[in-house]
Amino acid sequence: MKRWEAWSVHLSTLLVGGTGLIYAWMRYLLPPAEPYSAVGHPLQPDVQHLHVLGAPLLVFATGLIWRNHVWSHWRKRVPQRRRSGLALLLSVAPMVVSGYLLQTAVADAWRQVWVLVHVTTSLLFLAGYGSHLVAAWLVWRRQRAGVPAPTTARAALR
Repeated sequence: MKRWEAWSVHLSTLLVGGTGLIYAWMRYLLPPAEPYSAVGHPLQPDVQHLHVLGAPLLVFATGLIWRNHVWSHWRKRVPQRRRSGLALLLSVAPMVVSGYLLQTAVADAWRQVWVLVHVTTSLLFLAGYGSHLVAAWLVWRRQRAGVPAPTTARAALR
């Protein structure tokens, strides 16, 4: 994967994940700013708009690295970071689809379903992304110290 591709994924994840966490905090944890308002913070609509407008960048960046990083590592059975990569792979599609369905749901029951699916898969995605980055840092540190890479997935986890 090229450096600019990696940075496009890092920055889009930071933008979308960061605004998503901030929006959830404002929406669900802050008391309403005014007595009859659903808005917990004056910037809540702006944060929501940044989240929704940034999401296509994350979808694009994910698609950008699909063939040369995700699929090629899967086919080659690269042991390093396989578990965290699998967590990312399994959470990204329902996260994206539920995000779009959340914007188009009219019935309150479906809206609640999509909120639950979106929040759950988004948290799984962010946890998988964080562990993927930590594992990459550990591999980089191991290589820098001159320790050979493990040959099995089990050895990679040690």
